[in-house]
Amino acid sequence: MSSWAHLIKIHELPPGEACEVVVADTVLAVFNLDGEYKVLDGICPHQGGPLGKGSLGGCIVTCPWHGWQFDVSTGQQQINARIIHTTYATRIDGDSVQVQLPA
Repeated sequence: MSSWAHLIKIHELPPGEACEVVVADTVLAVFNLDGEYKVLDGICPHQGGPLGKGSLGGCIVTCPWHGWQFDVSTGQQQINARIIHTTYATRIDGDSVQVQLPA
């Protein structure tokens, strides 16, 4: 069973931007792709860099520590197809962006 949790207010993250949010002791990287919100596990699997503080180019985030890149829609690492980073579903409820977390 999963649950929905408040992540951010819509106005807090402009299109093309990223941020880091902690929800229920989970670090999440949040991305606004022209009004569509995407969420990845916020910890880069390479060496723990903060993906929510990375640069976003289109749908690709680049980790600020060592340059690993991920598609924020799918979690797919851009060099090694075997690496797929955890993604989370989102929804809009009023002016709140919510994230679906596992139980």
